Amino acid sequence: MNITLNGKLIHTECSSIYELKKSLSIENDNIVIINGFQTNQDYILSKNDSIVIIKKGVMPSKDEFESMISARHTPQVYNKLKQSKVAIAGLGGLGSNIAIMLARTGVGHLLLVDFDIVEPSNLNRQHYFVRHLSMPKTSALEQQIKDINPFITIDTKTVYIDESNIKALFSEYEIVCEAFDNPISKAALVNTILTELPSIKIVAASGMAGYDSSNSIKTEKKMKNFYICGDFKNGAKIGNGLMSPRVQICAGHQANMIVRLLLGIEEV
Repeated sequence: MNITLNGKLIHTECSSIYELKKSLSIENDNIVIINGFQTNQDYILSKNDSIVIIKKGVMPSKDEFESMISARHTPQVYNKLKQSKVAIAGLGGLGSNIAIMLARTGVGHLLLVDFDIVEPSNLNRQHYFVRHLSMPKTSALEQQIKDINPFITIDTKTVYIDESNIKALFSEYEIVCEAFDNPISKAALVNTILTELPSIKIVAASGMAGYDSSNSIKTEKKMKNFYICGDFKNGAKIGNGLMSPRVQICAGHQANMIVRLLLGIEEV
C-alpha cells in the first residue's frame, strides 16, 4: 500500500506501525504521529495514512520539519498557513507573544515592526530574556523565532509607526496585528488600515490590564475586516498595571483570530 512517511509518498508491505519501524530500523523511543495523533501504541496501517516518525534531539531537514509541524495540525491547515503573510505592529507584551504563537503555528511569513529596545521592565510580560537587554525588539524576536522554526521568512523594520509610513509598511500583508500600548498610535494604525487599505484585515486589542477574570477577555468583530480582543475596559493605569497572565490571554485571542482568518473563518 502507499502511505506518506515524513512528508514523502512510499510503498510498504508492512501492515502495522511496529512492522514499519522494524523494517526501517527505527528505535522504539522515537515519537510517532499518525494522521495528526501522537501515540506509542501499535496501529494497523491503511492506504494513504500519514505517518511522521521523529527522532528525539535531532534537527530534521526542512521537508521533514514541515511534515512534523503539519502532522500536529492537519496537512490542509498547515499548507495554508505556511503560504500566509502577517504583519505585527508593536512587539511588546501582546506583539512579542503573538509572533511566537504564529511562528509555532507555522505562519510562513511574518513582518515584525517596532522602534524600541528591550529593557528590564519588559521582562514581566514580554517574550524576551535577560540576554536580550538593550537589543532592538525586532532583532531579539527574530532570533527567537529562528530558534523555533528556521524556515519561516521574517522581515523586520525597526521604525516608529505613524500615519506617514503605515501604507508603505503594511500594504503587502493579508492581516495586520495591532499590538500597541499607545492609544494614539493604535487609533492611527486602525483608522489608516480601514480607510486606506480596505482589503487588509486588522486584529486589535483593548483592555487586558490587571488581574480581573480571564473570562472577561473575548474576541469581537466590530466591522468589516476589523476584529478586537480584550475586555474593552481595563486599560493600564496607576494601580492597575499590565501583568503577564491577562496580557498573554489577550495575545492568545489575537493569535487565534489571525489563524481563523487565514483559514477563511470569520466571526459573525
